[in-house]
Amino acid sequence: MNLQAHWRGRERYTVFDTAYGDGGAVRALFDAWRADPERPARLHVLALAEGLMPGFHRIPQDEPGLSLDLLAAPLDAALGQLSASIDAIRLHGVAAPGAAFARPLARLTALGARLSSSGLDEEQRAALQAQGFAFDGDEAIFSSRKPRLPAPPAPERRALVIGAGLAGSSAAQRLCARGWEVTLLERHAGPAMEASGNLAGIFMPLLSRDDNIPTRLTRAAYLYALRLWEQLGGVGRAIEGQACGVLQLARDAEHAAVSRAIAAEGGLPADFARWLEPPEAARLLGLPAPDGGWLFPQGGWARPGSVCETMLTACGDRLVRRFGVGSVRLEYADGEWIARNEDGTALAQAPTVVLANGPDVLRMPQASALPLSALRGQVTHLDAGQAPALPVVLCREAYLTPAANGVVCAGATYDLDADPRLRAASQDENLARMRALVSDPGAALGVPLAGRVGFRCVAPDRLPLVGRLPDFASAGGTERLRDVPRHPGLHTLLGYASRGLIWAPLAAELLAAQLEGEPLPLETVLVDALDPARFVLRSRRASRLPQSVDE
Repeated sequence: MNLQAHWRGRERYTVFDTAYGDGGAVRALFDAWRADPERPARLHVLALAEGLMPGFHRIPQDEPGLSLDLLAAPLDAALGQLSASIDAIRLHGVAAPGAAFARPLARLTALGARLSSSGLDEEQRAALQAQGFAFDGDEAIFSSRKPRLPAPPAPERRALVIGAGLAGSSAAQRLCARGWEVTLLERHAGPAMEASGNLAGIFMPLLSRDDNIPTRLTRAAYLYALRLWEQLGGVGRAIEGQACGVLQLARDAEHAAVSRAIAAEGGLPADFARWLEPPEAARLLGLPAPDGGWLFPQGGWARPGSVCETMLTACGDRLVRRFGVGSVRLEYADGEWIARNEDGTALAQAPTVVLANGPDVLRMPQASALPLSALRGQVTHLDAGQAPALPVVLCREAYLTPAANGVVCAGATYDLDADPRLRAASQDENLARMRALVSDPGAALGVPLAGRVGFRCVAPDRLPLVGRLPDFASAGGTERLRDVPRHPGLHTLLGYASRGLIWAPLAAELLAAQLEGEPLPLETVLVDALDPARFVLRSRRASRLPQSVDE
């Protein structure tokens, strides 16, 4: 199937392929796109792939106009969780028995899309014909009497991003990579001055026996962050830090037994996670590891401010930086948002705004109903000689980093108060947990008070808020996410809690894809789990619960 004539004159073009194989067909398609002067501005390929962790994998490409998603799922499951409008389909002998895939495939297919096939049986071919695929040999064109929503127009690519921590810096980078003009507004004098200002942040995945939604989301975010950071220069090179590995010790014998059961299922590649029994974990650490632990070989630590700086540098001249602007308020007029400072001076305006300013967002009337809170976190800084020398990041209920620039980081507390000052009680808590980690009750005794306090932005379910900001006051009797009214052009990247390093890149990529009308980089069930409007539905459900007799 020759796609070049079909894609010419289009802003974007999406291909779905049921067999990635060794990637040769995709590489050839990318080469054809590069060579075609009449190519679409964006070519997106979705391909079923084997040998990857379960889920959708967005693979960053060097050229901004190219995108690749590898879908590690059976065909029916992938189609059921895909959000895309497909212009061309390559069906290579559908392995799933039956023809149940035909209906969800048609749901995702754009009118006039082309299909090429091989190895279909008669039942599958007939099911595709019933859905609107008109065959001529092994190729088909799609038409349907069912109404189709028109493709969204290309957006006006101008945005304001409020907040220059990990969330805002990543948003600016992913938008600028798509050709957007972005103005970044930050109340402080520079980037990464709040929770993103710590000396070290930890990056690692999350494991669970049932592979639940937080686990799946964290895995997708972790893998995407590793890929994107490598494209931007890599941890330990462009980004200050070490991909030294993370060893997460088991809490106790019961936790170790659950971990062994996960390891025994054999679904985790060794370069992603490997269970170490106590002797092997102890040899790695040079310290006791009574119950063993999980080694995440690609994990490690990075200075969040360095990640922010790398992201902002990658934006080039598409980014305007406005630091030291203080608190910002927003006004909406004539289809654009106007950002003003405290004295009413207009700072910038654009049709799209991304709120990435952590707990400070609650000062804005449009976002004040979001159920976010600020959790205080104090990190303790130790001189390198005051803590054991570690080959990896060590964690359990707390974490301990290898020394960098003569400093070891231990922490962090979870406090409910708003005290920004260092305090001895929080340091004592960090040091007590560190001593338990390294099995040394005499470690770091009498060290001076040193460290940093930051405030994490946290949602009740500990998941980020990614997407269009809901209008709580206008929600009425809404029962479905898609029906929740939203503030026009107002979007959120909030609630990263303790995982901002890995959440920030994928959340920004998801939001950028939503703004552009591109295929989304996550399964729809995971996208819905991040939608800020989920709290509108939850508040309505809670209000319908029967009251107790005492009330």
